[in-house]
Formats: sequence, structure tokens, C-alpha cells
Amino acid sequence: MSKPGESEENNSPSSPFSPFHRGEQAIQTRLGVRDNMERFGRKVIRDHMPDQHRDFFNQLPYVFIGYADNAGWPWASILVGEPGFMVSDSPTRLSIKAQSLTGDKLEEFLVHAAADQSAIGLLGIELETRRRNRLSAHVTATSNGSIELKINQSFGNCPQYIQTRHIQTDDTLQPISSTQKNINEFDAEALALIQGADTFFVSSYVATNRLQASSGVDVSHRGGRPGFVRIDDVNTLTIPDYLGNFHFNTLGNFLENPKAGLMFIDFENGHILTLTGTVEILWDSPDTTHFKGAERLWRFRLDHGRWLKNVLPIKLAFGEYSPNSTLTGTWVEAEQIKQSAQLRDRWMPYEVVEIIEESSATKSFYLKSLNGQLPNFDAGQFLTLRADIGSGLVTRTYTVSSAPADEFYRISVKHEQRSDGTIPDGEFSSFLHQKIIPGDTLEIKAPTGCFFYDAASTRPAVFISGGIGITPLVSMARHALIEGFRTRYIRPLTLICAAHNHAQRAFFDELNDIAEKSAGAIRVFWVLSNPEPNLLAGIDFQQRGRVSKDLLQTVLPIDDYDAYVCGPKGFMQFVYELLRSLGINDQRIYAESFGPASLQRSGDLATLTEEQAPVADQAVVEFTESKVEQAWSKGAGTLLEFAEKHGLKPEYGCRSGQCGACKTTLLSGEVSYTQTVSVDLASDEVLLCCAEPAAAEGEEVMRISLQL
Repeated sequence: MSKPGESEENNSPSSPFSPFHRGEQAIQTRLGVRDNMERFGRKVIRDHMPDQHRDFFNQLPYVFIGYADNAGWPWASILVGEPGFMVSDSPTRLSIKAQSLTGDKLEEFLVHAAADQSAIGLLGIELETRRRNRLSAHVTATSNGSIELKINQSFGNCPQYIQTRHIQTDDTLQPISSTQKNINEFDAEALALIQGADTFFVSSYVATNRLQASSGVDVSHRGGRPGFVRIDDVNTLTIPDYLGNFHFNTLGNFLENPKAGLMFIDFENGHILTLTGTVEILWDSPDTTHFKGAERLWRFRLDHGRWLKNVLPIKLAFGEYSPNSTLTGTWVEAEQIKQSAQLRDRWMPYEVVEIIEESSATKSFYLKSLNGQLPNFDAGQFLTLRADIGSGLVTRTYTVSSAPADEFYRISVKHEQRSDGTIPDGEFSSFLHQKIIPGDTLEIKAPTGCFFYDAASTRPAVFISGGIGITPLVSMARHALIEGFRTRYIRPLTLICAAHNHAQRAFFDELNDIAEKSAGAIRVFWVLSNPEPNLLAGIDFQQRGRVSKDLLQTVLPIDDYDAYVCGPKGFMQFVYELLRSLGINDQRIYAESFGPASLQRSGDLATLTEEQAPVADQAVVEFTESKVEQAWSKGAGTLLEFAEKHGLKPEYGCRSGQCGACKTTLLSGEVSYTQTVSVDLASDEVLLCCAEPAAAEGEEVMRISLQL
């Protein structure tokens, strides 16, 4: 926030009346929100307190204070009183009648605060309701436990990451002699309090040209799940910065003045740990990618601090976690996700913890790691699974139907059956449906694949599924809703789900629930080719028959869509051509099919676009790990088919160049692809399912070596 006395130069490049100072502006610019925040800030950040803010502070029994001492160190404190101990007799003034807690640094600060016109930051927060408002002010007078403030800025804050607490009305906190202890490193009690904390408060400030070093102070709330503050050593903490209001008051202050005051409260026992030290913003730390919900990190290094024991005159009992906090991680979980990323190419044991029947032909299998790994994938990707099904070790790929935020993997598998009830070539799905029970163990590799959803995009999207093709799309829809709650933005999304009848369609209730919770941002339309007689059109389904051009034109407003399509081969091709006829660009149609089917496009979305050498007539193929070397000739099939004919069992999924499950290291030689692949490949990688040995000029018999 801009503070009194700032020069025009400090507000550059915006006007002198910007509500944000140079550090806040710099971060807003870095993250691409500068112009929007300037417009928004001018509307919501005032130089006075509106009546609702004045009434709010008047009803509070406590308030959090930020300030800086004469040596320039910031501190955070709390003042407590009966409701009414804060009174505003005008929109620009606030009076506080309360004594500083025994031994608190605030008492020393107030001695000269009025004479110096020292700046101070206030955070009014009602933990019971998660409501909060912030003030920037400076001290005009102090006397006999009274503090008079002149308001510089006032604005409201969203309730994200605030855990509810309420004041206990019993007398369990009897007056006990308070004690104080100065510290220069975290002692055992401090480590325990920080490790278990779900809340702390941070004070920061920027110096201005006209006022004291303590001017321009802000105090802010930080919340998360216990374990969200990492203890690096006895002097250092690492803290995630979550998605917030884009003001960047705290980080903007850090950028200009890398110091912070932290306050951790033992709410039940009345102890306070107040700390001051230096900070560093970690913009590009690799640890950020592993901590769920973190946008960036910052590090605090303790200079000195103080324990205040038995000083808080009220007891605040825990209520419940903020819904936003439950979507964030802990450092223990971050380490588990990091390990999962490091082990993503290894087979890991997972327990089947639950099996749910989604339809007459589809069951969902919920999988949790036996080694503590947490899910780490993009919505829409598939995992690779293997098990000994009696005839030997068999490997298959299945799309993950859970969301990345879930603490489990869920795969939803259709049990293919002929009309006479016999089972065709579905040996693995038969094994899962007929043999697997909760408590069994399966081996999986971490999810991968190029078919996934960007929930942050502002472009509207349409999902169209046929049959079991709904599985990646329900994962994407769940992810869209969860991310929408976390970020307060849901990308406009329309789902069109086709099935034979109600008995065979999966996720009917789940997707309808997602749509309802999205407040209109996500819409679901059901298409049934042969609905049961008791179903009501317009309620149980929206269209009888098949997905049609008329339906798409009816439910999709005119716009430039991203389309995500998944289902059987014929369905995929039919829908693709419908979308193209509506003018949707080929490059905005993302598709994944099941089985050895590749979409025939009228554009080019191929990853491999360079000219390829022709397929060889003759070759010698060596599989190094299996110690197999065999002659190959044109017509012998892909390298996957060739390997299978010689008794090998490579991993595979789609067999159409789309999933990447059969990706293998090419040690020597060249390959040519028989169809377009949509998987990113390194120069030494090949997809066995659609690759054959390539010819080379002057060579009659080619030689190719694969790590298999």
C-alpha cells in the first residue's frame, strides 16, 4: 500500500495517487496483473474507513498490530479488550483503549510513537466468521492505555485460509504469572509451536522519504494446514505463498525492505512467540512445484525474538479449517510428491481401498500408495497398471478419473461383454471386475500422457464423451471445479456425455453435482441413444439418439472453443467432423481414443512433422535387456508387434501413438512412424506401437538396437 509521505518517484511508473507502492507494483507487473490491480485497487482501497469497517472494528474483542522498532525491525502483536475497545468517531480516525501485553515490544514502540507520528498496520479479523479488514495508519497520540490513529488506507480482505476459532467463555485460563524470554534461535518449544501451527501473523514495512523508518507498516494473516511452515534449521523457516488478492502488500514490502516480524500464538495456553528477522522471496524454487497450492515461497531467517508466556487473557478454541486450507499441502506431503516425481518411472505398490459400481458395466477402483506417495498428475492423464492375472504378468493403461487434488488415484474400468454375456478380449478388465477386492495390491507407474486440461485458460471449453470415454473428462471436470474454488475462477465449460442408456452411463450424479456446485460455470448435457421408458426428457437426459450438429449449435454459444473429445473410434471421428463443420480449429480439438485407433484429422496436429525416411525392407532388431536379436522384414508389423511375436511383453496402452506407454530408448539405428504420433519424444526415444525400422541409403539390411 502507498504510505503517507511517499514521493512521486516512489509511485512510478503509475500516477502519484496509486494505492500501491513501488514494490507492490513491481510484483504485480512481474505476474501480469498490474493494470487490473490498479483499476481494482482504486475502487476498493480508500483513504478512510467506510461505516461498515468502523462498525466492524468496534465489535471486535482483539486486533492484530504491525509496527517497527527504533532499530528498524518489524514486529507483530495483538491487543485484546472488551468489544467497543476500538471506536471510530470519524472515517479517518480510530481510538484504541487497551494495554499492551506484558513484555510485548509494542509497549516500547508506543513510548515515542506519537511524537514520531509512527506508522502502524492493523488487521481486524473475526476468526469465528473469517471476516477481516486491514488498515494502514499512523499514531497521533498516546496516553493512559489509549492510542489515537489517523487512517491512511482501509480495505477489506477475502476469508481464504482462515481457520475458524471462537473465544471460550469459561474460566479455564486463570491468571498466571507471565514470563518473558529472549531468543536468538528456535528452542524446542518454539519448534513444536511452529510445526503444529495452522496460523501465524506477519508484519512488514517500507520506509518513506518523509517519515520514520517505521512508516508504511502492514500486518497480515497467514494460514494453512499444520506443517505448512517448514523448519529448515534453528534459525530458518520456509513458507508457501498461496493465491491471494494480488495486492502483494506483504511481498511488495519484502521486495523494498527484506525484513519481517512473525507472531505464532498458542491459542489454548495463552503463549505468544514473536520473532523478527530477514526474508528472501524464492521465485523459482523447485520445491514450489511439489507443494500443493503454493505459487511461490519465501524464507525467513531469525535475528531475534521473544517468548511471552501466559500473557493472552483469552482462550481461542479451534473450530474448523478453511475450505481453501484443505486444498493446500504440507511439507511432509510435498516431500512425498517429490518422491513420487522421482519414482514415476518405477513400479510402486498400491492398495485397492474401495471399489464403486459406477454403472452396469463400469467399476471405479480407488488406489492408495503403500509407500506414502501422493498423486502427481495432470487431469486427463492415464496411469500404467500391471498384475499377475494367472496367465502371467499383464500390463495395461487406464485413465485416471479422480482429480489431482484427491489423495488417491481412481481408475474407472468398463467390463466389455458381448450381448450373450461372454467376455471378449478383455482379460485385464475381467480380472479387475471379477477377482480384485478391497485390500488387494496392484502395481502402478505414475500417470503420463498428452491429453490433459488447462483449468487456468480463459477460453471456453467443451467436453464430448462417448461411453467409457467419460473417464478423463470427469477428472478434468472435477479438477476445474476444485481449481475454480481455489482461484475463484472457473473456466467456462460445457460437457456433452453420450451413452447407450441410463444403466450404462457412469458418473451421472457426480457430474450433475459438479455442475450444481459451479454456479453455472460448468454445464452438463446427457445424450442417450436408447433411454429407458421411465426416464424424463429434459431432466434425466437432454437428447435422445446421438450427438448432433443441431445439439452442439443449441447448447454452445457462438465462441472460439477448445474441444476435448474421448470415446470409441467411430464416435471420435464423427464428433471431430461435427466440430470442424462448426468452424472449430483443428488445433483446438484435443482427442484421445481407446484401442488401436487414430483420429484422421483435416489439419495437422502431429508432433513429428519432419520428413521421415522410408520403412526398411530388411533389418536386424536387437532387444538388449532381453538378449533377443531377430531378423525383421517389411510386413512383420510394428516393433511392438514384432517384440510380442518373439515372446516379449512390452508395456503399451493405446497402440496408436497417443499415450506414450510403449516409449522405449533407441540405442542405435533409425525408425520410421507408420502414423502420426502426439507424444513428445526425445531424440533417443521411440514409440514401439507405431514405429518400424527405417531405411538408409546404401544399406540393404538395417540394424536397430532397443533397450527392452
